[in-house]
Amino acid sequence: MTGIFTPAAGHEPQWTPSPDVIEGAQITRFARFVTARTGVQLPDYRALWQWSVDDLPGFWRAVWDWFELGEAPGVALADDSMPGARWFPGATVNYVDQVVRQACADRPAIVALHEESAPRELSWSELLTRTAALARSLRTLGVGPGDRVAGYLPDIAETVIAFLATASIGAIWSVCGQDYSAQAALDRLGQLEPAVLITADGYRYAGRAHDKRDEVAALRAGLSSLRATVAVSRLGHGVPGALTWDSAASMEDAGCGIDTVAVDFDHPLWVLYSSGTTGKPKGIVHGHGGVLLEHLKSLSLQSDIGPEDTFFWYASPSWMMWNYQVAGLLVGATIVCYDGSPAHPAPDGLWQLAARTRATVVGTSPGYLLACEKAGSVPGRDHDLSALRSVGVTGAALPPSSSLWVRDTVGEHVSVSSISGGTDVVSAFFGGVRTVPVWPGELSAPYLGVALDAWDENGRPARRAVGELVITQPMPSMPLRFWNDPDGVRYREAYFDVYPGVWRHGDWITRTERGSVIVHGRSDSTLNRNGIRMGSADIYQAVSGLPEIAEALVLGIEQPGGGYWMPLFVVLAEGVELTDEVRHRVNTAIRSELSARHVPDEIIAAPGIPHTRTGKKLEVPLKKLFQGGDPAEVVARGAVDRPELLDWFAALRPA
Repeated sequence: MTGIFTPAAGHEPQWTPSPDVIEGAQITRFARFVTARTGVQLPDYRALWQWSVDDLPGFWRAVWDWFELGEAPGVALADDSMPGARWFPGATVNYVDQVVRQACADRPAIVALHEESAPRELSWSELLTRTAALARSLRTLGVGPGDRVAGYLPDIAETVIAFLATASIGAIWSVCGQDYSAQAALDRLGQLEPAVLITADGYRYAGRAHDKRDEVAALRAGLSSLRATVAVSRLGHGVPGALTWDSAASMEDAGCGIDTVAVDFDHPLWVLYSSGTTGKPKGIVHGHGGVLLEHLKSLSLQSDIGPEDTFFWYASPSWMMWNYQVAGLLVGATIVCYDGSPAHPAPDGLWQLAARTRATVVGTSPGYLLACEKAGSVPGRDHDLSALRSVGVTGAALPPSSSLWVRDTVGEHVSVSSISGGTDVVSAFFGGVRTVPVWPGELSAPYLGVALDAWDENGRPARRAVGELVITQPMPSMPLRFWNDPDGVRYREAYFDVYPGVWRHGDWITRTERGSVIVHGRSDSTLNRNGIRMGSADIYQAVSGLPEIAEALVLGIEQPGGGYWMPLFVVLAEGVELTDEVRHRVNTAIRSELSARHVPDEIIAAPGIPHTRTGKKLEVPLKKLFQGGDPAEVVARGAVDRPELLDWFAALRPA
């Protein structure tokens, strides 16, 4: 059991599901299905969630049967150890089979966009035909189950096809976006010794074409295991010495459809990567069956996405949200691939794309929403967003002001589904649910089958207090292992070093009495001033509404002799100077919304804030930098979106 919920600050929900929404939701039908087979009464989401963690094997077997995944062994969970859980032993699956089952003739499978052209629709027939053709080409190149196929590609339809073709034959997929340098991509893909590289000659971003042929050549030179390279021409150049995409995935050479390989439930599907900011990126291996079950649950039951939806989550293929969006195909949705900037040709560019594609569910980051807010965008007035029903948000904590901005400027009919999880499970632990209200600054509920709790440093449930996010029972999509970690030491150290047998994720959270969750930031970057622990996300939320501040970064730095320095670095809005008046406004906002303890020791204007390439602020590496760490060792420059900013921060350190 995960215990009771703790009280939360009182305020009204910004969105509440209507009786019609609740009645029509897929999760409502699923709950009735569970009641019919078990006799358990499930009057609301909270009761359904509690049942799902009290009877974990029963829940996941119900998911398997609800989605009609075929005959499965009677045992859903043979061993519930963490790590080492064994799910559906003896079952065979293939992720791609579920995609094939969703094919229909009256809606596109993919809408492909880039900055300089009209949308291109790929039918389900074309998607599956090209997937079958590429799978045939891979087999001709000697690729089989367990071999690795690497991608160095933008977010285009061909990337989706390359993944599906790889998975269909039991090979293992891994991809980096082309915003990575060749060396950064090699640090990741090189670990796998891939047999085939699938790439492109470049990509488009913010009105510019980025020719990547030199980077592709360097990457190929570093991958001695390659048997062949397949290249997509995005910029009209092609890649010398590579097979062309049109020849490898020809519409005229697909044979008799997709011939998928049935693989074990825990056969590797793909390898994703940790951020790589403080060392070589860890390769995180996920399995076919675990990802299939988790993504069906998350998209269909939690987000209510199905065959009538158009699902558009802006993401790079380097980020797990790309994998999450591709899973829209598992539930028959149309997905949107976009090669470009969300702020092109104007700050509200993403909303323009949502209108053009008639997207029903759009996903983005808190940073993008804040940028739109500060730019004065009013998407619901300027674009036809009548098809939109939900905005998903992840990557960082969503300030209440940004959540309310969506309601006020995008539309009151639109729910905000803020979710939090990670690359580690390629899914979410908690977030929005179609049948649960949305409260500003809170994530509505833990996801089904996620035995979530908040624990103190002694491993006791934290009630009426901030605690460590822990998962006390296994999830099917937890990593099978880390790549090149044969004895599992790095895997155990990553998640099970603090509470043996219990997953510690590294976030500070509070659970509320109504079942929602508040995220306070990473526990490894916790501010600890005079023994009082504070979350950095709380400070960011306090200053995010100030028009003078574009972005902020707070650090808590222990100093020799017992001192503690807590600076707040701010990126100022255009035309704003850091005057005493601005400093006073920042401190007043923090003091009034949080407490005097949260007020920084110093406010420093910065030219920008460095992030990982998935948008997370570099709090821990920069803290180490200010504590005397070697800049070359505390962070890998190739894993940073603007590495030149590291030099600026390093120059501030005391001599």
